[in-house]
Amino acid sequence: MTKADLIDEVSRLAELTRKDSEVIVETIFDSIVRSLRVGDKIEIRGFGSFRTRQRKPRVGRNPKTGDRVEVPAKKIPFFKPSKELKDLVNTGAPEAPPAATAPPPTVQ
Repeated sequence: MTKADLIDEVSRLAELTRKDSEVIVETIFDSIVRSLRVGDKIEIRGFGSFRTRQRKPRVGRNPKTGDRVEVPAKKIPFFKPSKELKDLVNTGAPEAPPAATAPPPTVQ
């Protein structure tokens, strides 16, 4: 699913214009990014939590030349799914029963 697909889904389910749905989705994403930038943890019950992790500086290698490259320390975003989300993904939604088919006509 892309962001455009998500906007279309919000628009359809909430019966809003696409423009209004786009504002809603963008606002949610911007709020998450702003909170992560300042070091806050975001927890959405039943879905999961977002936080940042600190990566230590390290020495890497340029794959093209093989030269050593200093990689600075940085923060990376990290998502931890909730148990409820894990269970929903693993069990999935109950499958729809197969469509009833009429028995084939008998030839006499």
